[in-house]
Amino acid sequence: MPRSGNRTWWKTALGLLLTAVMLFPVYWMLNVSLTRDQDMRKSPPGLFPADATLEGYRKVLDEQLPYLGTSLVIGLGTVVLTVALAAPAGYALAKLRPHGGGILNFVLLTAQMIPGIIMAMGFYAIYLSLGLLQSVPGLIIADSTLAVPFAVLIFTAFMSGIPGELLQAAKTDGAGPLRTFWSIVLPMSRNAIVTVSLFAFLWSWSDFVFAGTLASGGAHEPITLGIYHYIGNNNQEWNAIMATAVVASLPAAVILVLAQRYVAAGVTAGAVKD
Repeated sequence: MPRSGNRTWWKTALGLLLTAVMLFPVYWMLNVSLTRDQDMRKSPPGLFPADATLEGYRKVLDEQLPYLGTSLVIGLGTVVLTVALAAPAGYALAKLRPHGGGILNFVLLTAQMIPGIIMAMGFYAIYLSLGLLQSVPGLIIADSTLAVPFAVLIFTAFMSGIPGELLQAAKTDGAGPLRTFWSIVLPMSRNAIVTVSLFAFLWSWSDFVFAGTLASGGAHEPITLGIYHYIGNNNQEWNAIMATAVVASLPAAVILVLAQRYVAAGVTAGAVKD
């Protein structure tokens, strides 16, 4: 028993050490956000902000709120569009068994391997002719292309585990495929919906490639471009940059903590079959 206790102690200590190493960048971001401009280049750098300042956070409130609002709209729009497209597609692949379903799954996997910058260039050419450059709907559509293939695979795996007897009972009661999907499949797919929504929101919230290519210089820019505006050839406001990064990280962190139970269930769905 003592030997087992020693092993547990070392495992705990090692886990805490690795956690501290992984979280150190987050702490350093917070530390720099509270550091004064004149202390930025001090050598060696201070591990703690001895003369802490909130100037960076004041700049966030004065200058970055419109960018945060735009990112929130884009993130929520991406979630709605992704779920609206991926949930019916996942239901069809899982339960309706259309011809060519295997090929479609292969295409979805392949689509996730396309570099984002290539897709951004394609969107730029299309949006230029459609007048969607520097627009919020354009960014929502572009960000959804990253989330939809992943979302369809998640929904397909999850919905494959829904008992066929329930769907057959609904069909016996006169419910068509659409009614069955809306009244039975969707309510039972809550974990998958939360998982897909979380990843879609995080991808759109942190996107820089599409934002920099399709929205740069427009009236509605997301927070990633708001942070980028602080970096210039002769001006690098690191405390403002890190303060903005801290504030921008809070919504994603809060959502992840609240939804982690559903995410774990949604991601592992379909991995084990009875």
